[in-house]
Amino acid sequence: MKLFGAVIVSSCLAAQAFGVTPVVSQTKGLGKPALVTGKSPLRQKNVAEMSPLFRDPTVTRGGAIPGLQAYSEALDKKPITMKALTSLVGWLLGDLLAQVFIAGGPIDYKRLATLSFFGFIYHGPSGHYFYNWLDDKIPGTDAIPVFSKVAIDQVIWCPIFMSVFFTYLGLVNGDSFATIGNKIKNDLFTACQGSWKVWPIVHLINFKFVSNKWRIPYINAVQIAFNMFLSLLGTKKA
Repeated sequence: MKLFGAVIVSSCLAAQAFGVTPVVSQTKGLGKPALVTGKSPLRQKNVAEMSPLFRDPTVTRGGAIPGLQAYSEALDKKPITMKALTSLVGWLLGDLLAQVFIAGGPIDYKRLATLSFFGFIYHGPSGHYFYNWLDDKIPGTDAIPVFSKVAIDQVIWCPIFMSVFFTYLGLVNGDSFATIGNKIKNDLFTACQGSWKVWPIVHLINFKFVSNKWRIPYINAVQIAFNMFLSLLGTKKA
């Protein structure tokens, strides 16, 4: 009897949690089941509008990640701005982690701001235009388009991106063009080698499964760790 009573109480609590009010019989003993009476809430018209058990599939609801829906809508409305801000956060976190956990010294806020601004002013916007162009010229997610995109990204885009990165850091630091040229000459291949160890696999997943809209957020999620490597290499003396 205790077990039966516990089951009844649990059922009532569950029904109340879903917003369903149980129909209580007013007569003693056995009566007609609630479902066969004319007053049953499940037999009323427009029950989908009355009970929270029934959801409108056309209504967009938030997922498990707070703010994801708002972020997705912002990507649709202002893609360049949102991708620039996403890259700003990615580069900020990458350099912050590099300074705290690898360099182990006090935080260099000028360096942190410099790298974060690079993410905002160049990485996000350039990635937006480059991947839009790449998806337009080589559409599809079959093996040939995917591998072609990975090859173009790593063989052509990677050296261009790294050269811009080293040039930007040199200009911010007030280095001469000769010093910037030596920096590119000495460290470009090392930077590309680091990229080739990580990004081909990442971009295989990217070009196969990730839609164009989400490429920059996906890249930044992975790039936080890679940016730790770049921040250390970029701030190394030529």
